[in-house]
Amino acid sequence: MRDHATNIVRELRRRGFQAYFAGGCVRDTLLGATPADYDVATDATPPEVMRIFPETYAVGAQFGVVLVPAPHDTPPPARSEHPNYVEVATFRCDLSYSDGRHPDEVRYSESPQEDVQRRDFTINGLLMDPLDGDRVLDFVGGRNDLQAGIVRAIGDPQHRFQEDKLRMLRAVRFAARLQYTIEPHTFAAICELAPLLHQVSRERVRDELTKMLTEGHARTAFELLDATGLLHEVLPEVERMKGVEQPPQFHPEGDVWVHTLLLLEKLPPGVSRTLAWGALLHDVGKPPTFRVAPDRIRFDGHVEVGVRMAEAICHRLHFSNDDTRQIVELVANHMRFADAERMKESTLKRFLRLPSFDEHLELHRIDSLSSHGNLSLYDFVRERRSHTSEEEIRPALLLNGDDLIGLGYRPGPKFREMLGAIEDAQLEGTLHTREEALSFVLSQFPPAS
Repeated sequence: MRDHATNIVRELRRRGFQAYFAGGCVRDTLLGATPADYDVATDATPPEVMRIFPETYAVGAQFGVVLVPAPHDTPPPARSEHPNYVEVATFRCDLSYSDGRHPDEVRYSESPQEDVQRRDFTINGLLMDPLDGDRVLDFVGGRNDLQAGIVRAIGDPQHRFQEDKLRMLRAVRFAARLQYTIEPHTFAAICELAPLLHQVSRERVRDELTKMLTEGHARTAFELLDATGLLHEVLPEVERMKGVEQPPQFHPEGDVWVHTLLLLEKLPPGVSRTLAWGALLHDVGKPPTFRVAPDRIRFDGHVEVGVRMAEAICHRLHFSNDDTRQIVELVANHMRFADAERMKESTLKRFLRLPSFDEHLELHRIDSLSSHGNLSLYDFVRERRSHTSEEEIRPALLLNGDDLIGLGYRPGPKFREMLGAIEDAQLEGTLHTREEALSFVLSQFPPAS
């Protein structure tokens, strides 16, 4: 994609326009990382860009932004999902932002220096000339902040965050991902304006939090969310984990918040979003179920309560049905490993065939390592899973409803119980053939005379 972006810059220059790489791709290049995508800033207006590149898609032309696809690509439903598109933005000066996200009016500019003043942070306000040995244009002190490890708002931080409140979350994410500190005035502005985050769409908040959880420094991100007051605004259920004590014989590491941070610390870059959110929310039901019993601290029913809370959080943040289902399943099943060695064969096999079981297994591993450190149950379940075939876990059904009707049974709710009993016997290894299943059902569920 760098070649494609460079060709765009070259063609715009050939037509007499200014053009540079801009934003995150410059930052990542200077840090020695491979950019996920490339943006180009130019003084060519959207109509001029679209005349030069006929395949351009004007997804944000009203704000001076168009997409230029790599050759032979098809239109994307969402730019973020298709890195084969280069975003080309016209130099501009944004005026007021009454909706807290989009400028009410855009004034185009011929000055790259004026353009970068509207961007969020100095480390994202750098320009680069790929046709001149990657010469960097720095009008905001971004190179110094890159070298010093600082996330600093460009200009007045209050003004930057008032323009787009999501920038407060982005500041935390960049600081965590890059292991930088947030400049004091920028940090203070976030603390003051944190309650305004509710003006941001829930989808945008969800996506930013998901990036924090999956970019490799989730613990740092959530500690910063807590320190700035943003956690209270976006996930008060997680904030309430702080100070909730746990029985030391099972959790010598500390309270529920500390335990959860230790799990987040173990999430690698690129972890699936469902596993990451499952790790964050697996004990979300503990604060409301905390009680001190005569023998020890207890959290009676915390799994069931946590399931309801996790589902509510997922709905609030507009997760897809599939993601919600998996996150809730991770919360619902995270305590079942404690019974694995005592499960009936049929129960264990049903457990092993949960969708995306590898995520359940990994959640248990990091949950154990973040508390008592005993991986014996993890090793037992992993061993059983690796030595149990798919056919053993999901055997072909020996009978179905039509077979039961053929035996003289009347259709009804009882069919589910009967077919479940047959499958249990298959999973236990006591039924292998259709004939055995027919005999089994007649003996266990005698037909009414």
